[in-house]
Amino acid sequence: MSDAEQSHEDAPGHWFDADAGPVVRPYAMTRGRTSAATRHRLDLIAVVVPEPAADDPGRDQTLSPEHVEIVERCFEQPQSIAELAAGLDLPVGVVRVLVGDLVDDELVHVTRPVPPAELPDVSILREVINGLRAL
Repeated sequence: MSDAEQSHEDAPGHWFDADAGPVVRPYAMTRGRTSAATRHRLDLIAVVVPEPAADDPGRDQTLSPEHVEIVERCFEQPQSIAELAAGLDLPVGVVRVLVGDLVDDELVHVTRPVPPAELPDVSILREVINGLRAL
């Protein structure tokens, strides 16, 4: 390694290699916010579904590229917060804030699976079926 390369690598602020390209820090994408202002609970299994109003998200100049990509991915198939974070290679907290923005702008809505405690008991359903068959 030449002296010029060595001094360049040791320079303050040189924390990534040349292959990394431009780096946007997560707080820049969320404008410093760490949580979404939405009233919806955006946990890992919350499923993001696009609204009909979001038919062409690239047309909206107020949306960041990350917002547009979230809407486009969900048009292909509704995705959970965890799937979006993995697919976009972004921290879950950043995706929550971005999805919260989209919910506030009414471009997507979030659905949550029914918690197991609220599901009907399987034994009760079997008894109902057996009762109906007995009629």
